[in-house]
Amino acid sequence: MEHGARSDYGRALHTAHRHAMAWLDSLDERPIRPELDADAVRDRFAAELPDEPSDATSVVAELVAAAEPGLLAMGSSRFYGLVTGGTYPAALAADWLVSAWDQNTGPRQVAGATAAVEETAGRWLLDVLGLPPDSGVGFSTGATGANLACLIAARDALVRERGGDPAAGLHDLPPVRFFAGDAVHTSVVLAGRMSGLGAPRTVGADAQGRIDVDGLARALHEHGDDPAIVALQAGDVHSGAFDDFVAAVEVAHLAGAWVHVDGAFGLWAAANPRSRHLVEGAAHADSWATDAHKTLNVPYDCGVAIVRDEAAMTAALGAHAAYLPEMAGVADPYDHVTEMSRRARGVPVWAALRSLGRQGVARLVDGLTDAATALAAGFRTIPGLEVLNDVVFTQVCLAARGDASTAALGEWLRAEGTAWASSSTWHGRTVVRFSVSNHGTDAEAVRRTVDAVARGAAALGLEA
Repeated sequence: MEHGARSDYGRALHTAHRHAMAWLDSLDERPIRPELDADAVRDRFAAELPDEPSDATSVVAELVAAAEPGLLAMGSSRFYGLVTGGTYPAALAADWLVSAWDQNTGPRQVAGATAAVEETAGRWLLDVLGLPPDSGVGFSTGATGANLACLIAARDALVRERGGDPAAGLHDLPPVRFFAGDAVHTSVVLAGRMSGLGAPRTVGADAQGRIDVDGLARALHEHGDDPAIVALQAGDVHSGAFDDFVAAVEVAHLAGAWVHVDGAFGLWAAANPRSRHLVEGAAHADSWATDAHKTLNVPYDCGVAIVRDEAAMTAALGAHAAYLPEMAGVADPYDHVTEMSRRARGVPVWAALRSLGRQGVARLVDGLTDAATALAAGFRTIPGLEVLNDVVFTQVCLAARGDASTAALGEWLRAEGTAWASSSTWHGRTVVRFSVSNHGTDAEAVRRTVDAVARGAAALGLEA
């Protein structure tokens, strides 16, 4: 059997397209829960690799038949788990083209077209997010990778300022202190560990997770002139709260610290005039990380690393070797992230931004915040349930009178299938956390979600 013929592509892609459309068309009504768990899906695949080749079309069909029963309908407008966006049509179509074009978007000289698209997308992102227009922009796997790229750039810049050589290794570097609020996200902790900074020293936070600015000031002054990095947060994963950037950035900069903002979903508040006040002062930081596969609704995976000083970003992350082509005066895509070889993740970002325009992005953010507000209002009408957080952006934390009852409600919702939300623990209480991230979450999706929660509360006797 001949493989890789042009006709094979047509038949296989036609089959994939047909199944993809069937999946997308089913999202409004199918139960969000999967029918099978990972172990059951694994058992549906052949235990051993066959000796003989198989037709590409039959392979695609086999994949769909075996895997689809285990798929969670993350693209549903009533999926509120993790912080997971939907997908806009233009972004999805662009992502398909990225796979077909198969451009290794590391070196600019050999991947000029996709590099140019990404440069345009980066420039548009800076505009929409209100960040310095000369900043360096890199497209990573997600916010963890983006946080890592930014922290490496910060670490190296601080070491160079003090006459050190980052290339000499951590054992010869001056210590760099790393601070964050008590509600720091685990992706920042992980990035700190991977960058050699270690987990951040936490300096306190208020009830909604906003950093204690006075605690930060005290911590920064404990060790005088030692270099420091401060990680601030745009959007707490439970409450959606935003740090006081005006005050925190000023305190950090007065102490000579580098300020990094983890804004995986919350940095997009800047794109909407109604929510822009939440990120006031954030543009004065030194680096930022966000996700396009969350609020912007592009396919997985796409994070964005942004550093005000592009030269510092390139110095820390740039790759140099005799076999790698370089273009004088212009940074390569792999100079802005921790990967050398990668797909052109910025192309779907360009497509989403081009299809929405500036006003469309603002309406997207507006719609997400309105849906979260409406969910909270609906939940408050259900006896026995309580919204625990101040709903300022896209996160809603719901609880019953006891932890066991709250846990049961989360399990009931996920099993029933109309809506899907993550269970978590916040301030010592079990919560069901609703993260509104899908552009399709409209008034009808909110109504069906509130109805499902009410039915769950009644079925479990939580109203008594």
